[in-house]
Amino acid sequence: MRHFATAVLQRHTEYTGDFQTEPYETAWAGEAIFFIRAEEISGEEVTLRAVVQISPDGIHWVDEGTAFPAITEMGDYFVRVSHFGGWLRLAAGIEGSEPRLKLTIHLVLKE
Repeated sequence: MRHFATAVLQRHTEYTGDFQTEPYETAWAGEAIFFIRAEEISGEEVTLRAVVQISPDGIHWVDEGTAFPAITEMGDYFVRVSHFGGWLRLAAGIEGSEPRLKLTIHLVLKE
């Protein structure tokens, strides 16, 4: 039987500027899926751009290459990741005039 874990990285959290999720140790897993639920979006021309980052130690980060599509509407979004080493997180940038987003972010891991 395969093992899996679901981590809630952020729950109903409001953002008005760029952010990174807390690092999550993932060395045991063979695949990962990040989910973003955009619960509320307000402001003008608001866009969330999020990319997956990897790290060998949970301190120093580089972009892994996987990115969410530009998020401009409420809804559920996901990306799949493999070959990621020891640690994962999301780094996100928020564009627009007076942006405010309420997000829930999950990381699902499977060996």
